[in-house]
Amino acid sequence: MLAAFILKRLLWAIPFLFAVSIVAFALIQAPPGDYLTTFAATLAASGDVVDSERLDALRTRYGLDQPFLVQYWKWISGVLQGDFGISFEWQQPVSGLIWERMGLSVCLAVSTLLFTWALAFPIGIYSAVRKYSIGDYIVSTLGFIGLATPNFLLALVLMYIGVVHFGTDVGGLFSDRYQAAPWSWGKFVDLLTHIWVPVVILGTSATASLIRIMRANLLDELNKPYVTTARAKGLSEFRLLVKYPVRLALNPFISTIGWAFPQLISGAVITAFVLSLPTAGPLLLQALLAQDMYLAGAFILLLCCLTVVGMLVSDILLALVDPRVRYR
Repeated sequence: MLAAFILKRLLWAIPFLFAVSIVAFALIQAPPGDYLTTFAATLAASGDVVDSERLDALRTRYGLDQPFLVQYWKWISGVLQGDFGISFEWQQPVSGLIWERMGLSVCLAVSTLLFTWALAFPIGIYSAVRKYSIGDYIVSTLGFIGLATPNFLLALVLMYIGVVHFGTDVGGLFSDRYQAAPWSWGKFVDLLTHIWVPVVILGTSATASLIRIMRANLLDELNKPYVTTARAKGLSEFRLLVKYPVRLALNPFISTIGWAFPQLISGAVITAFVLSLPTAGPLLLQALLAQDMYLAGAFILLLCCLTVVGMLVSDILLALVDPRVRYR
């Protein structure tokens, strides 16, 4: 039954991604003008002038004068063959621009998610079990501070502390000698020594939020009659806690998988700019501002794919963990 459930979800993902690709392509072209209009405005701001005949010739060359459906079909048919088109701004194949950045973004998102779970799970349980204790008040206070502090502000504070007090730059994901170097064991180790900074910064608010969610859900479960009955039958407190209420309170944690990946990739743009992270967020923002439709469309489509995969994994884990969830 699990295989049929997965197959059904995968089949439903095909029309969903097709519809999303149309909406994404339409949103990219929704603002007035196109890439060449933005390019001409940038040149005009710097004092250069591009004549209209040259712009018309470039618009014909890039196919920007064609109807929307023709442009969309040209793009999506190439995507189905693994060709995401050519970036107008970079004059390079889109696939060469996005894969390494998407790989680093997914690596950062997975690391942040694991960091968030590792902290939020035990702290949330402690805060619920020790309700209204000194530790609960401390955790709640730190949680509210974490929710209220913007990620980019925390990034600036850590950068200041690193430069002023330790004499090191905490920005970026690699040292200078590994920036343009091919992947090797040394580059991977260098990544591990740098990635903890953005992981802590991006995971702070998410950890604070999940602690509150875990505490609230576990408190609801601890007050239910089945917990009182199990405790009256002599079940030890630790076994009772792990076997029943914690297992049911895990649902919010599992449900975060569906939105965590795209949110961490696209929602940390300002933090990525502050820390100079070579991830997908800054390049996606730049592509949207320049109306580079092939580059922006590829990023948005991949983010939608990550959402679909995350929701599929989330639903499968929910069905396995919570017996109240049924495949049908």
